[in-house]
Amino acid sequence: MGRFVANKLTEIWNSQVIVDNRPGAAGTIAAEMVAKAAPDGYTLLMAASPEIAIAPSLYAKLPYDPLKDFAPVTVVALGPFVLVVHPSVPAKSVKELISFAKSRPRQLNFSSGGNGTAIHLTGELFKAMAGIDMVHVPYKGSAPAVADLLAGQVHLMFESIPVSIPHVKAGKLRALGIATSKRSHTAPELPTVAESCVPGFEGGTWYALLAPSQTTRETVTRLNAEITRILKTPQTRDYLSDRGVEPIGNSPEEFAAFIRSEIAKWAKVAKDSGARVE
Repeated sequence: MGRFVANKLTEIWNSQVIVDNRPGAAGTIAAEMVAKAAPDGYTLLMAASPEIAIAPSLYAKLPYDPLKDFAPVTVVALGPFVLVVHPSVPAKSVKELISFAKSRPRQLNFSSGGNGTAIHLTGELFKAMAGIDMVHVPYKGSAPAVADLLAGQVHLMFESIPVSIPHVKAGKLRALGIATSKRSHTAPELPTVAESCVPGFEGGTWYALLAPSQTTRETVTRLNAEITRILKTPQTRDYLSDRGVEPIGNSPEEFAAFIRSEIAKWAKVAKDSGARVE
């Protein structure tokens, strides 16, 4: 997502926008670097939801404050999760899965790419909202989590569209629903988990652009205008849709309110589930 936006801005500004990968610690290393950067509009953060909305509830101490140390620009896109089950699970719908799980407390398990990941907490949110009790099985990354799901070592998981749908089409997994408020353009045949029987349920990873907190209003407004203009083009929508993500492009004020609501949402999930990363 960062490279896509950087390439588009390079074209518009006729000036090279460089992507500087800072991996590690679920994105918090990159976030810290940008939080402490000069607010001159030259250093920006392409963030995902974990380092902004989830990390505050999982880490005892973060080297930055998501609400105070950044100037929100816009949410670029949302990558929804799909609820997929191994074919050995008899449920053919979300409602049937919930009924099946309620009759077998703690006998079903769900995998994720690690404790405290967005996929893990989406599973915990599903447990809480559906009133079921399943066992979380964390892996060192999404790839081994999916591999064990395909092998039937675990029963279900929430996973991205690009990863899960090919396995669904191959008959190796069964998709029951998508974790968005409305159906995805990428997989319109899938009902949402919310419309199936868990009203209000949403889970996925969002990608967004932020600047250091003292960045001028003029710079933030200009960045927002450029990004939202890019997101409205048919070419961009097709490009993102092919990769299983939905373009958003909201205002800085809307994004700021969204961050606050997301932090509160995932804080409750983390507290209720006992999820922690040290």
